[in-house]
Amino acid sequence: MEAGVAAVGGDSTTKKFRHHHQQSWPPQPQISQIGTVNQLLAGGIAGAFSKTCTAPLARLTILFQVQGMHSDAAMMSKTSIWREALRIVNEEGFRAFWKGNLVTIVHRLPYSSVNFYAYEQYKKILKSIPVIHGLGENRHGDSFVHFVGGGLAGITAASATYPLDLVRTRLAAQRSAIYYQGIRHALHTICRDEGFLGLYKGLGATLLGVGPSIAISFSVYEGLKSYWYSQRPNDSTVVVSLGCGSVSGIASSTATFPLDLVRRRMQLEGAAGRARVYKTGLLGTFKHIIHTEGLHGLYRGILPEYCKVVPSVGIIFMTYETLKKLLSHGPFV
Repeated sequence: MEAGVAAVGGDSTTKKFRHHHQQSWPPQPQISQIGTVNQLLAGGIAGAFSKTCTAPLARLTILFQVQGMHSDAAMMSKTSIWREALRIVNEEGFRAFWKGNLVTIVHRLPYSSVNFYAYEQYKKILKSIPVIHGLGENRHGDSFVHFVGGGLAGITAASATYPLDLVRTRLAAQRSAIYYQGIRHALHTICRDEGFLGLYKGLGATLLGVGPSIAISFSVYEGLKSYWYSQRPNDSTVVVSLGCGSVSGIASSTATFPLDLVRRRMQLEGAAGRARVYKTGLLGTFKHIIHTEGLHGLYRGILPEYCKVVPSVGIIFMTYETLKKLLSHGPFV
């Protein structure tokens, strides 16, 4: 699930410790180091590259999440990840693992741009509030600003770019029959068949998951990082960030996966001219899934999601840091 950038402050007891080990997750460079445009480029390219590398697992996650919605998907209820991967290769071809990935890449730059801009604006607003300003730059005040600002930025970015996320789900969920021919065709067809608001199906579940996702990632990452450095203060920042980021990603995915699954189901309501399955909104969708598929139905596709977390974190971190160094000498500094 996409979450807003929560810039995480350090919590060491000495300024020296904070200087060497303070690390945001996802990692964020200082503007004075590479400049705003280069920061957006680094973040956008790193995100797009990571998404492309893990696209096969992402598509498998979506296909398993939407099992049970329609009769043809119900036949997949006992299909393993390996069997579904073989089916994709045999029926759709190897390139089909990247269905919907183009719109994911298109989505990254505006999402990153809105997220970054909104985050900076929300930080200024929060710091201007007397009560928060009174806390100064101590650990609690700084963490509160990062946490709330990151959450609000995530909500803003998700809302602004949501139609692209919905189109990505529709394209990735297509199997042998092709109804949507591409990004432009999908946007036009959805507006024609379902109205403009059809582009925002499932937005409520998305926004509902932003806060918990950031809270869990923030808490697990900071707690684990603090403990790690208390035991092994000389370990590489890269190793600590990868390890803590992976664990925080798994914890966040586990806790918020049911909301993500409901979001995918609602995004596919009425897709390709099919009849609606869930007609009672977010809560009704939850009840319908539990009633027809049991509690475990809320976690369909969690295994490929777990498999995706660690390589995704590693790729985005390494790419981001590499681009940051390269762009620090670029024309937009």
